[in-house]
Amino acid sequence: MSAPDAFTTALEAVQQFARATNLVVAGRRFGIVGEGAGADELDGILTILGARPARGDERVDHLWVLNGTAAEQIVRETAARQPDTALIVVDAGSEAPALDLARFGAQVPARPGVVGLPEVGSAVFAVPRGGGAGENDGTSTRPADPAADAAARIAWARRFMPVSAGLADELAENGDGTGLYGLRIAVAMVLEPKTAVLALLLRDAGAVVDVYAHADETDDAVAEALRREGVDVFASSTATLDEQRDLALQVLDLRPDLLLDDGSHVIRLAHELRPDLPPTMIGAAEETTSGVRPLRVMADRGELRLPVIDVNGASAKTFFDNRYGTGQSCVFAVLDVLETAPKRVRKRGSAGRTAVVAGFGHVGEGVGRALTAAGLRVVVSEVDAVRALQAAFAGYAVAPLAEAVATADLVISATGVRDTISLAALRRCKSGAVVAVAGGVDQEVAVDDALAAGATREAIEPQIERLQLADGDDDRHVFLLGEGGCINIVAGEGNPVEIMDLSFAVQLEAVRTLLDGAGRLAPGLHPVHRDADRRIAEAALSALGLASDVGADARDSGTDPDREPLDTRTTRFGQLLPPAPGDTSR
Repeated sequence: MSAPDAFTTALEAVQQFARATNLVVAGRRFGIVGEGAGADELDGILTILGARPARGDERVDHLWVLNGTAAEQIVRETAARQPDTALIVVDAGSEAPALDLARFGAQVPARPGVVGLPEVGSAVFAVPRGGGAGENDGTSTRPADPAADAAARIAWARRFMPVSAGLADELAENGDGTGLYGLRIAVAMVLEPKTAVLALLLRDAGAVVDVYAHADETDDAVAEALRREGVDVFASSTATLDEQRDLALQVLDLRPDLLLDDGSHVIRLAHELRPDLPPTMIGAAEETTSGVRPLRVMADRGELRLPVIDVNGASAKTFFDNRYGTGQSCVFAVLDVLETAPKRVRKRGSAGRTAVVAGFGHVGEGVGRALTAAGLRVVVSEVDAVRALQAAFAGYAVAPLAEAVATADLVISATGVRDTISLAALRRCKSGAVVAVAGGVDQEVAVDDALAAGATREAIEPQIERLQLADGDDDRHVFLLGEGGCINIVAGEGNPVEIMDLSFAVQLEAVRTLLDGAGRLAPGLHPVHRDADRRIAEAALSALGLASDVGADARDSGTDPDREPLDTRTTRFGQLLPPAPGDTSR
């Protein structure tokens, strides 16, 4: 097998893993069973994505099997060494399955494309080559029959969300025994399995929970599964814009005490159409860059009429959700969608081609990293000079957007800013280029402007449209993915589970902040508790089985409230001088 074929096979295995499990690659330890070019290529892809090889007796999170030689023995030995730890075994065989699952005893469906191996271990799961039962149809990372598997997908997500679960338990107690009991919480987020877990954790902690989602962000099967659990859901994937507004207003008319939002659309709707509600609420939380931006403007103008916690500002959210979660899930969603495209379109996302990333914030960093892992040459376009310089230092080519798109095969917007891929940029795109969005605001690609200027659009495959541009060139066109929506949502299952565990943990810390400050927090934007990042990171490290000197920095910097202030006197010039009169530093 030639090296290019080895790379393609390795990349397909990683895609299959991400599609089947909705788990993250970054931060995990892996083992590879097999040698040769395939093993080298797989190691390279996983390492670029942020994973690392397990050493010695270290815990193994993902075990990739390239051939069957000794595979069964290695799987069993690894599982026996870590009996209470999840082990995902991935069949990465090139021409035939490398795992003979029949040798592992009974197989229990865990979620579409994943089976449990209970005779090997209660936490051992396998991803068969090609997806196995319930295989995805290639047009989406959602399963082919979501209605039959919604409960399993929710249970799977819950298994990999220990940090959120722990914080929800704390909120249920809350010291004085009251916690969330009886409070009404509205959750306005992308409705998929991880959001369902958040809603159920809040419900189990004693809150009354109502869920709203936009039509293009609604998994109807998950919505129905939540309803069966007794949670009121105001969402439908077929709702019109007017119906979506009415559903959101129904949630607001229930007068929630707390509102957890994504994009701040419902927070802003409350100010616009239910202005009497915000001042009566304990507060809200917003978790996205694009959602915080308008709220900051409202706060500066004095128009924000309730306290809102800036979840996006927490390091435990932005550093992981935006960079690793959105990067992996958006790029792999693009590759999944392109698998069903005609060859002339599919090849635009293949190794060796050129991809432009518009924006080099945390999302752009992650998208660039995942595209590099997929073998594409990345060019970054960024309007912020410092970020553009960061991209250059990260090893990417940097060029103005109008120049970069002229030769690009794939263009991904990662800004969360309307009209990033403007009509002018679309007209400069290489004819036949693929355009997708990883940012996630309306009209991040200026589709409406293009249509108003005479462009036409035609669906050619699920999630793929040909956008014919009216610019004097009868053949100038681009292929738009997911109708210009955030691609990992409209054509996937959102960010990986463990990533949303961190993001939702920050949401729960935001709830804690609001409860602790009830009646005292002024209207405006506020950060989460100052030690929220530390608590979440410590819990995540523990879940990974990693030991570190947590808390050391806080002690050394003097920010630990339980320690005396740091002695700031210099010893560089010899012995310490006695404190000056009135100096209380020591």
